[in-house]
Amino acid sequence: MDIITPEWAKDAVFYQIFPDRFARSERVPKPANLETWDSPPTNYGFKGGDLLGVTERLGYLQELGITAIYFNPIFQSTANHRYHTHDYYRVDPILGGNEAFRELLDAAHARGIRVVLDGVFNHASRGFYQFNHALENGAASPYLDWFHFDEKLLRAGERPNGYPKQGAGLGYRAWWGLPALPKLNTETEAVRQFIFDVARYWIEFGADGWRLDVPSEIDDDEFWRQFRRVVKGANPEAYIVGEIWFEAQRWLQGDQFDAVMNYIFNRACLGFFGGERLDTKQHPGGYDLRPLSAAQFADTIDHLLALYDWQMTLAQLNLLSSHDEPRFLTLVGKEKDALKLAALFQMAFPGAPCIYYGDEIGMEGRHDPDCRRAFPWDESRWDHDLLDFFRRAIRLRRDHPTLRRGRYLRLHTDGQHSVYAFARQGDEETLVIVLNNGQSSYELDVPARDTFATGATLHDLWAGGQARVIAGRITGATLPPRSGMVLALD
Repeated sequence: MDIITPEWAKDAVFYQIFPDRFARSERVPKPANLETWDSPPTNYGFKGGDLLGVTERLGYLQELGITAIYFNPIFQSTANHRYHTHDYYRVDPILGGNEAFRELLDAAHARGIRVVLDGVFNHASRGFYQFNHALENGAASPYLDWFHFDEKLLRAGERPNGYPKQGAGLGYRAWWGLPALPKLNTETEAVRQFIFDVARYWIEFGADGWRLDVPSEIDDDEFWRQFRRVVKGANPEAYIVGEIWFEAQRWLQGDQFDAVMNYIFNRACLGFFGGERLDTKQHPGGYDLRPLSAAQFADTIDHLLALYDWQMTLAQLNLLSSHDEPRFLTLVGKEKDALKLAALFQMAFPGAPCIYYGDEIGMEGRHDPDCRRAFPWDESRWDHDLLDFFRRAIRLRRDHPTLRRGRYLRLHTDGQHSVYAFARQGDEETLVIVLNNGQSSYELDVPARDTFATGATLHDLWAGGQARVIAGRITGATLPPRSGMVLALD
């Protein structure tokens, strides 16, 4: 099978937006009982962010260099995160409804920005019509096969217990046992068809792809094959990315997903760039975090690059932070240089980089809900140095196609100085990236291997200055602590 992934995704720079917390527009009417924008977020409170607020901030995203947005769920829900879907065909009224999404899509596309939606198809909510029907009618409901109900309980005349007292049974399967998230029965043909129809509807509406929530819990490859056929039938260039926290070869054979959220990349970057500052008491997604030496980091990256077909690797969603874990800056002990180096690596690595809203201005946050704080639009609260760094790194990726499509070659690790060097090799350009993650300066000494010929003069595209290739080694420059360089032929 020829593996084909969307061409645009390989060139994209994503920005992940948690809709309730990014921006508010005065054009969207709001309910009265909202949390103040700048107060600490809570599990149940709403800030009132909306899609027209995002539309009005597209200029900010375009100036940053963003070419694609991944939205956390936008459909009607009683949860601020909206993973409790009530109506898959209705954008939440607090976000502005379907009309606001139409305006956002048109405005984003006019700026060359794609929009990917979050598809929550493993579970619904207590307010989802078919589940609510069963709560009201028990064994008489015609929708019993849409979920996993306790038939013995129903035959005894009992009804599912959607609001149990502590320790009481539910009478149905729910995601992680949470009563608000009844698990859909995707073995039922009507449920499968419902999900496929929803997937097709929003792609035909204009969405550019789906991020799939916990897709491994729909343990059915044929379901996802059919999902792909439906989505690609509506738009062959639609992007399908799954939330998989581990190695994902099963889903990346060319017949299911185009990519996954690259949490292996995420953990590797936390380990190396965070180093001894890393908060190892945190376990995002249930995984341990540990500091990595330069050699361990390089080995992890080599292993990651060997997991999937190259077309899949070029489409992976490479993230440093997300809504499901403490922010990168918080996990690395507020060490801004660690985030800078990780961002530079992210922009030089194969796959689509994804920035979690606010990382670029220095937002912090512990585990959710704290990592889902409201974006501070008062620019006096921004780290402008960090923002400028992100803009430059994104521009570097945009201006050099080899950083997006070029071959990847490991060149060098130096454990004493915590240095990692690699090359990206395109048809028209070769770039060598050297990252000094140590606390002392590094006198450049990297084997050139198959990159530049002896005698070549190299220019540092990132920080300025020059280097030389002498006797097969790249040398002649000093790399300051916690810094990087991007070398090209002068």
